[in-house]
Amino acid sequence: MPDTGLDEGATMKAEVFLPDNYRPAEDEPFMNERQLEYFRRKLIAWRNELLEGSRDTIVGLQDGTRAIPDVADRASEETDRALELRTRDRQRKLVTKIDAALRRIEDGEYGYCEVTGEPISLKRLDARPIATMSLEAQERHERREKVHRDD
Repeated sequence: MPDTGLDEGATMKAEVFLPDNYRPAEDEPFMNERQLEYFRRKLIAWRNELLEGSRDTIVGLQDGTRAIPDVADRASEETDRALELRTRDRQRKLVTKIDAALRRIEDGEYGYCEVTGEPISLKRLDARPIATMSLEAQERHERREKVHRDD
């Protein structure tokens, strides 16, 4: 049997046509193939952008390992590098969330609130495609967190 490059049991999905100007709309079935493809592409593009930035940071950090004789300049350089590393760490965590959202698309769970099971609004998903909760559930969650932090 020829090697198709697919794992055993995997199926090939038909390519979903998505016009360049496509935007998910409230008047179409929620999380239909076109909406799922729209969000999948959006997540992949975002992930690729973050990974490209990480590669640029690594190159910059490698190039930046030069001796700086002035103490103030060296301190400034170290502060800049620490800030860049913190930013990249946040972005690494974001890539993990993007990967989880892509898995939810594959599993058929994308777009539904993990707390209530209700659909997450398309506007919210468009603004934050990694969202796992509806706006109402997120607000309740944040209010509970704030109450516990204030204790």
